[in-house]
Amino acid sequence: MVSVLFVCLGNICRSPMAEFIFKDLVKKEKLQVKFKIESVATSYEEIGNDMHQEAKRKLQENGIPYEKRKARRLTKEDYNKFDYIIGMDSSNIRNILRIIEKNEKNKVCKLLDFTKNTRDIEDPWYTGNFTKAFNDIYDGCNALLEYIKVNNVI
Repeated sequence: MVSVLFVCLGNICRSPMAEFIFKDLVKKEKLQVKFKIESVATSYEEIGNDMHQEAKRKLQENGIPYEKRKARRLTKEDYNKFDYIIGMDSSNIRNILRIIEKNEKNKVCKLLDFTKNTRDIEDPWYTGNFTKAFNDIYDGCNALLEYIKVNNVI
């Protein structure tokens, strides 16, 4: 089983969108029994809160199913539970590394590192641009799935 953990600051916008987009892509390929997919925050600010309304709306507009959930924070133990720990931006990566302390197996990277356009995914909480965030996340999730299909036995 391949385990993927998506990470953003609050776990209410980007990382849950990535979680549900990736789950949808995996389901369409009939690979869901081969994956464990979750999302978390690096901060405590939104712990226990559901996904942001605009993130839900963007998923709905694109026909991607989601479910009610509660934001949780990344723990040091998550490093041993997941094969891929995927941050949305450089700040997330710094915070992830601070929390997990060691990245000996090089599990931590940015989502868009799997695309030809490596860069940060802007936080729509601050920019208000959920469409751009969704599109970037969708591209990154597609590229990540292709990478895993080529590089993992699934």
